[in-house]
Amino acid sequence: MTAVPQAPADPSAAPAAPEVAPDGSGASVELTPQQAGECARTVLKEIERAVVGKPEALRLVMLGVLAGGHVLIEDLPGLGKTLLARSFATTLGLDFRRIQFTPDLLPSDVTGAPFYDQRSGEMVFRPGPLFTQLLLADEINRTPPKTQAALLEAMAEGQVSVDGATRRLPQPFAVIATANPIEYEGTYSLPEAQLDRFLLRVRMGYLSTGLEAAMLRARLDRSAPETVLDAVSSPAELLAMRAAVERVEVDDDLVDYVIALVDATRNDPQIQVGASPRGGLALVQLARARAMLEGRDFLTPEDVKALAVPALAHRITLKPELWVRQIDADEVLARVVATVPAPQTLPRASDAAGSGADAAR
Repeated sequence: MTAVPQAPADPSAAPAAPEVAPDGSGASVELTPQQAGECARTVLKEIERAVVGKPEALRLVMLGVLAGGHVLIEDLPGLGKTLLARSFATTLGLDFRRIQFTPDLLPSDVTGAPFYDQRSGEMVFRPGPLFTQLLLADEINRTPPKTQAALLEAMAEGQVSVDGATRRLPQPFAVIATANPIEYEGTYSLPEAQLDRFLLRVRMGYLSTGLEAAMLRARLDRSAPETVLDAVSSPAELLAMRAAVERVEVDDDLVDYVIALVDATRNDPQIQVGASPRGGLALVQLARARAMLEGRDFLTPEDVKALAVPALAHRITLKPELWVRQIDADEVLARVVATVPAPQTLPRASDAAGSGADAAR
């Protein structure tokens, strides 16, 4: 891991980037939420050179990575899901591996397994592709539940238990999984327990005709299959950005608002199973990451509203009759969010004091 150079003294320059500790532990210097937000926006700007016309999807994935969670991208083939994952790995400077999930994939193909070393005469553990910093789990719904479950411990605890030994995964660690929602033959739907491990679900959608034409023209102009991206961050800097999320303030009325949203999913007549407590935790962390990305160190109701559907829709189970009426969880949850009153946003005491001081001058 390479140390990130310090920012120049010019106050208008980019915020200082974290450095790797001299002992090699990977510890980094602190970033304020504003500095971390600036770093994250730089990463997004670089990725947008390769992934065209999907700013909202990119922001959501960025928020998931900043919040320390895992992202499920569920959409049609050919929309750039794999390109998006590779672009994040390159731009963030993360070690990247891809697993193509197939019906014959075994759990040991994901986690690794011990093998007999003839030279030493001992059993030696050979790590699987799971031992990386950013893992692309491509078409995760094409592999049987036993192999899907091999990811559960890694996603929840950042470790793998194989052959009676527990091994920690590299940090930072994130999973970006893709799933095709329209093909059901030869697929295995993710159970609720595994869906709950994903911090949020993202859908990309088609490009507009104008953006698609611009993408084709850009491909012809560069005479190469893909745009070459630069690494504008590092694993140490990502860990510092994640730590900065924890310094975003959350007032009690916004905690009550999150609880009200989660509770509303458990009492809605169209929802059979509501969101779990893990859903409330995910919503708070994603909202804090959004506030940081916006350059703030405090949460607002708009942060919570903007992330409610991506954070909670995949955690609820609708009544069976809604499937016949072709109503999906996103629609139901958007209606639930609209019915729960949001708290009034009040200026913080420090802001109010500053305004009073200015008025007295």
